[in-house]
Amino acid sequence: MIQSRVQITVRYAETDMMGIVYHGSYLPWFEIGRTTLLKENGLSYRDLEAAGFLLPVLEVTAKYLKPALYDDVITIVTTLAEKPILRIQLSYEVRRGEELLATGQTAHAFIDRAGRPVRPPANFTGRMNELFPVQRPPSL
Repeated sequence: MIQSRVQITVRYAETDMMGIVYHGSYLPWFEIGRTTLLKENGLSYRDLEAAGFLLPVLEVTAKYLKPALYDDVITIVTTLAEKPILRIQLSYEVRRGEELLATGQTAHAFIDRAGRPVRPPANFTGRMNELFPVQRPPSL
């Protein structure tokens, strides 16, 4: 499992007239968490795109527990729990301090610029093998 944490301050443009974060604002926050996790692990999204690989969102879910408010400092916790093969599944927590505000998940697949599904590039696969080494069962 690998995890990343990134802090942001809620901007006024992300809220409604009551100062509560609009539900659609959470999806860009998930993207911030996702790209930060990749970058922190030596896999820049910019480099993937430059090499012709794209990672579109196939599925997204979000569960809103408590509202985030204008000017809150929130932390986006992003987790990649399992080594991706063809699909990448990430989980997200949005927190204000220790308070859990929202959770979410996204699923992605690699495609080429023509929109065809492809295997991840070798550098991505190699890095995932380093981050998720094969666990051998204990010998008896």
